Amino acid sequence: MDPLAVLTAFVAIFPAELPDKTMFASMVLTARTGHPRAVWAGATAAFAVHAAIAVALGRVLYLLPRDVVSILTAVMFFGGALLILREGSDVDEESGPDADDLSSRDRGRVVARAAFVVVFVAEWGDLTQLTTAGLAARTGSPWSVWLGALLALSSVAAIAVTAGQAVMKVLPVGVVRRVAAAVFVGLGVLSLVGLAR
Repeated sequence: MDPLAVLTAFVAIFPAELPDKTMFASMVLTARTGHPRAVWAGATAAFAVHAAIAVALGRVLYLLPRDVVSILTAVMFFGGALLILREGSDVDEESGPDADDLSSRDRGRVVARAAFVVVFVAEWGDLTQLTTAGLAARTGSPWSVWLGALLALSSVAAIAVTAGQAVMKVLPVGVVRRVAAAVFVGLGVLSLVGLAR
């Protein structure tokens, strides 16, 4: 393990991911679902897979077609917006301690899977993935780069879910649902705007 490669990857990836669409998606998913740990776990798992792919493929990732990535990302965000709008508040109205525990665990798993899928699709060809691939190719320490990238990406996801929790304390669930759907539609449109360039 090369500590300098870990640090270099962290310093390069962390600020690049802060304004990224997946940070906002994680924040919105947390605000909407109320399951910050599940969102963080799903996002971190997706980041781990992406960083491993970037490290394994190195510069080959630069050849991925951007149009396909943009279309898949847009479809995922539009689909997420539809699911958010369709989902009623009846899930939140279950009663009884056993039902609440079971539904909370089940919802946590569903939320973690949803966060994984959204982040996994959205990160294809992303700046941070390409940066990870480039660093792995240049440093000759691929797994140190993987660790540094994962620590940076997971840290940003932790910031996002913390911000999402704060939103839930201020806004009612119905408002969060509509705002979340609007944000996902906006992220989908932004993904398609990349096709015009």
